[in-house]
Amino acid sequence: MPSDATQQDVLDVIARFNADPAVDAYLMQYPFPKHLDFEGALLEVDPAKDVDGLHPVNLGHLVQGVDGPLPCTPAGIQALLVHYGVQIEGRHVVIVGRGLTIGRPLANLLTLKRPNANAAVTVVHTGVADLGSYTREADIIIAAAGSPGLITPDMVKPGAAVVAAGVSFEGKKLVSDVADEVAEVAGWLSPRIGGVGPMTRAMLLVNTVEAAERRMEQG
Repeated sequence: MPSDATQQDVLDVIARFNADPAVDAYLMQYPFPKHLDFEGALLEVDPAKDVDGLHPVNLGHLVQGVDGPLPCTPAGIQALLVHYGVQIEGRHVVIVGRGLTIGRPLANLLTLKRPNANAAVTVVHTGVADLGSYTREADIIIAAAGSPGLITPDMVKPGAAVVAAGVSFEGKKLVSDVADEVAEVAGWLSPRIGGVGPMTRAMLLVNTVEAAERRMEQG
């Protein structure tokens, strides 16, 4: 859609996708242009076609532990930790960032009483005084604040696992939330650029396939 599309233009496309049986799943790319209401548009998405897992119905299912589309970046972070053998169950996870796409849903996902979750989770943000006093207590740090170089070596317990999920631009350069030097302290560090993003895309495909399978089961 053009950058000058109106809110009604967006709602019309959503209605068309919702009604089209050939469309199993779709997403709205976040962030929206400032003149558009992302949350208002999200409410109009058919939860069964919500490939990003961010519709309030699907977030409610997540909180309840009910099967449904999982938010893609949180699910990707969980899968990344599992793949590299980072134990989640019983560990203290500190999530730095409280956004809709990562922080809040990831906290719910990792506290579920199920395998590869069941962690003690603390959610903090850049407005917290002495952020390092929280992160130094973590077995796993998820940096998802979108603040360049926010997590420095002195904020990491030696041997802790660190997931660099947040990125932002400094000029034209894409910069991680995690400083380079953290690699010298962390027991495991995800790629600071290009680590979580591919996992998000993989989970988008998982949700798309599962949406298609649900449609076929329903006839």
